[in-house]
Amino acid sequence: MKKLLCILIFCCSNTLVFAQSVIYVSPQGNDQATGTLKTPVATLDRALSLAQKATTNSPQIQLLPGTHYLKQTIQINAKQWARKSLHISASPDGRATLSGGKRVRLQWQKAGGNLWKAHLDNPTFEQLFVNDQQQVLARYPNYTDTVRVFNGFAADALAPERFKRWSNPTGGFVHAMHAGQWGGFQYRILGKKGDEVQLEGGWQNNRPSAMHNKYRFVENIFEELDAPGEWYFNVAEKTLYFYPPAGLNLAQAKTEISRLKHLIELEGQDDLPLKNIQISGIHFAHAERTFMDQYEPLLRSDWCIYRGAAVLFENTENCSLIDCNFNNLGGNAVFVSLYNLNSTIRGCHFYNIGASAICLVGDTSAVRAVPNRYEKTTPVEKMDYVPGPKNRHYPRQCVIEDNLIHHIGRVEKQVAGIQIQVAAQITIRHNSIYQVPRAAINVGDGAFGGHLIEYNDAFETVLETSDHGAFNSWGRDRYWHFNNRNDMEMALLDAQYTTIIRNNRFRCDHGWDVDLDDGSSNYHIYNNVFLKGGLKLREGYFRVAENNVFVNNSLHPHVWFPNSGDVIQRNVFMRAYFPIGVNDWGKTIDYNFFSNASYLAKARSKGTDSASVAGELLFVDPATADFRLQAGSKAFDIGFENFPMDQFGVQKPALKKIAAQPRIPELLFIADEKTTKEVSWLQAKVKSINGLGERSAYGLPDENGVIVLELSPKSPLAKAGLQKSDVIRKANGEVVTHVEALQLIYEKVLWTGKMSVQLIRNQAELGLVLDLE
Repeated sequence: MKKLLCILIFCCSNTLVFAQSVIYVSPQGNDQATGTLKTPVATLDRALSLAQKATTNSPQIQLLPGTHYLKQTIQINAKQWARKSLHISASPDGRATLSGGKRVRLQWQKAGGNLWKAHLDNPTFEQLFVNDQQQVLARYPNYTDTVRVFNGFAADALAPERFKRWSNPTGGFVHAMHAGQWGGFQYRILGKKGDEVQLEGGWQNNRPSAMHNKYRFVENIFEELDAPGEWYFNVAEKTLYFYPPAGLNLAQAKTEISRLKHLIELEGQDDLPLKNIQISGIHFAHAERTFMDQYEPLLRSDWCIYRGAAVLFENTENCSLIDCNFNNLGGNAVFVSLYNLNSTIRGCHFYNIGASAICLVGDTSAVRAVPNRYEKTTPVEKMDYVPGPKNRHYPRQCVIEDNLIHHIGRVEKQVAGIQIQVAAQITIRHNSIYQVPRAAINVGDGAFGGHLIEYNDAFETVLETSDHGAFNSWGRDRYWHFNNRNDMEMALLDAQYTTIIRNNRFRCDHGWDVDLDDGSSNYHIYNNVFLKGGLKLREGYFRVAENNVFVNNSLHPHVWFPNSGDVIQRNVFMRAYFPIGVNDWGKTIDYNFFSNASYLAKARSKGTDSASVAGELLFVDPATADFRLQAGSKAFDIGFENFPMDQFGVQKPALKKIAAQPRIPELLFIADEKTTKEVSWLQAKVKSINGLGERSAYGLPDENGVIVLELSPKSPLAKAGLQKSDVIRKANGEVVTHVEALQLIYEKVLWTGKMSVQLIRNQAELGLVLDLE
């Protein structure tokens, strides 16, 4: 009788499982349970198994609050889910974290000096978290928030006098910038031999070069464990060493280590895509670093890339990530790989990411006649002239919108907030992206265009690399040659569809706001606010830039092709153009507005802008970032139209509330020659020294310099110690001849956050440093 009763209970339980539409998972659950709210299972793997058996065609899995440590990567494939949709979500009761790491409970003991140690029977790992805060793998030089590149760098990181101190550096890492600062490299230390460290690596960049001779550091070296927050794991001794920050109670601290490189993989096959999987509301954390894994070159762009992430989409249709949170990840956060149709990533928050936040990258086999290195070209006799892709192994019609992305590229520097390569018709909308070492949005080639990039707010970009923009692109496609062999008829074979960049706000203090580099073609750029770096258009074809506002800057045309078909019209410029090697000025460069008549005269001297106008610049309220023009502005005479200034960036209320805002520039009305009028600058009134009388009054050896007439206590000048009647004679080591020269020096050094000044006060010299942050 007891046996029969047990059989009946088992059958009823199974019937319940098959009928369930929602399966619950709890860190305190039991995989032998039925998966109800009262009896949740313990693992997502078990929940997926139950969901496959459910009678409904659209089962749901809810993760209950807590940290769900994954023992292995969750793989959801098309064969298992060919006839069902699936929704995996966090319950509304609290945060559910999917962790690629592992919690470890340690018995700490003193190890001498400031170090503590604990036994840890574990394979090697590269990330340590204590009380949810990432700690620093032992390094030289030490980590500091005040240094922009690598948070600390040293030219002598690999000097013999340094590494001779290392007893066993095998397994250490070297991080270095590209010699041209176009990206970064990573190397593993294999050992040392005489006066050399033996290395392997450097495959993370598609433009080979030596390491930068200054921007480099080493990590995972025991002898460099010398600062609070640093740690080192001796895998042979199974001992974790730690220099705890002040005030940390190790006995009560929660300690976690990284383990898995991928947390969830959504995978279909070429002939059987995975369809209709939605993941929402989940926090992803603790994925391992990947920079020493296999990287593949991406055509002729500067990029090699690791094709993986905490969440991987590969060969999918209608799959989505909604309202998720990604942080403390060692590599990429999300990778949309190969064929993907209608993928959506919306309302997510990405921060403290080791590499890129979101990558959409097809297979290079889809692109015709384009080799996988910058310096290689396809001979004309071997060229494939068929337009468009060879196969369907690339993302298309995907949507990336309403995401907050910041503090990415914490480990790797050849990264982007959003990276697009070998893809078509990708929509990038209403994202806020800042604190990135390189571009906020990067498009690596013209294959196959049609992207819509709108209402984004991108700033604090290109903070560690060089020669890029907040938006950056290349078009090194079939027609392009680095020796400028080009063919206009071939320009649209890969860039088939027009990429639209509209209604965005961009700021780059160390490059261009938008940089269409090497061959970028078939772009329409309109209704954008360029806050700092202006627009660079290097050689390419069929670019239209119209109805944009350039704050304190202008157009930067570089080495244009003859008969490019470019159109520059109805823009508001606050500087003259900055041409380099331009002999042919495209199809139409006209009907623009300049804030200074001399800038217009310069343009006309090159044969452009015969119908353009100059006049007083009347913004509605530049202090609050409203760069619409007031009624009566002469810009309206050439067809300029105002566009909204309050729709940039993330719109989701919870994310918008915490999103940072760009630094709004003070308007710099820079003329070509010395002016004598008072100028407002950095919340101060200043003017150029003018005439022998002022030179004599201030005790100056010549008429160079800028007088401080008035200044607010809030002015960076006042905070640095400048006073009324001080005369600034040098800035950043350069002679300040007049106000305009001072403004230009300020613009050059703004991205560094500091500017040194030498001044004369009461006929005595004084040096001070302005904090520009």
